[in-house]
Amino acid sequence: MSFQAYLDNIEEKTGKTPNEFIAMAKEKGFDNPATKAGVIVDWLKQDFDLGRGHAMAIVHIIKKGDKISDKHVGTGTAHGDPSNTLKLDGKDN
Repeated sequence: MSFQAYLDNIEEKTGKTPNEFIAMAKEKGFDNPATKAGVIVDWLKQDFDLGRGHAMAIVHIIKKGDKISDKHVGTGTAHGDPSNTLKLDGKDN
């Protein structure tokens, strides 16, 4: 599953766009570089019933924004993304 597909699935499950998760994390102070991933994962599990893989995708966008590694970009594989820039404003925008 591509990184973008993870984000799209999270939106379908929770009704929240990636940008909404980033805003909620900022309100909680989770955008602080010192905040450990486990704290964010616990919040996402408790409040949104997200599993570890999906939660770590949200951790990535909170910590690193919309950029991903070029490693899987354009590979045409199941884990490939068409771009190294993720869509954070929702799958329908």
